[in-house]
Amino acid sequence: MEKIEFLAEFQVAAEKLSHSNGVLVMITLFLRWVACFAAVFLMILDGTKWKYPNNMLTSLLAPYLCASLPLVIFQFFRAGFGKWIALFTVVLRLFLPNHFPELLEIPSATILFIVATPRDLVDAFRDDLKYTGGNVSLLTSFYLLDRHTKACGGFKNSFTQKDKLTYTICLYILSFYPFFSAFASLFY
Repeated sequence: MEKIEFLAEFQVAAEKLSHSNGVLVMITLFLRWVACFAAVFLMILDGTKWKYPNNMLTSLLAPYLCASLPLVIFQFFRAGFGKWIALFTVVLRLFLPNHFPELLEIPSATILFIVATPRDLVDAFRDDLKYTGGNVSLLTSFYLLDRHTKACGGFKNSFTQKDKLTYTICLYILSFYPFFSAFASLFY
C-alpha cells in the first residue's frame, strides 16, 4: 500500500513541476541530459577505440559539452572540483607526458575548456542556447554525423553494421537535442 501512496505523491510532484515549467521545457531538459550522456559515451568509445577505429573528431565534443552540459554538472566543474581536475591534468601533462593516457586527453581538455573560459563568454554562450550555443551544438553534431555517415559508406551502412550502430545512435541523439531545443524555443 505504501508503494501506491509513494507513486501518487510522485505523480503529484511531477504534475506540479510540469505545470510550473511547461512540458516543452521539461522535454528539453531531459534531452539535454540524454545528449550529455551520449557525448560522454562517445568520448569513452572513441578513447577506447571500441569495435572499430574511426577518424571522428571527438575533440569537437568539447565545445558541444560546454554549450549543452546541464547546469548542475557545469557548475560542479566550474565552481571547484573541475579546477582541481584541470590543475592535476596540466601538471601531469607537463611533468609526466609519457604517463598521461591518450583516452583522457579529450575529457581533460573539455574540463579545462569549461574551467578556463571567461565568465562573459560562458554567459553569452550557454544562456543564449537559442542562438550562439545552439548553433554551435547543432553544427557540431551535424558535422560529426556527416563525417560518420561518410566513413560508414552511406546512411544505410551506418544502421546495418553492428559495430557502427552505437556511434550512429549517439550521434543522432546529439543532433536531435539542439534541433528540438531550437524548435521548442519558438513556443516559450
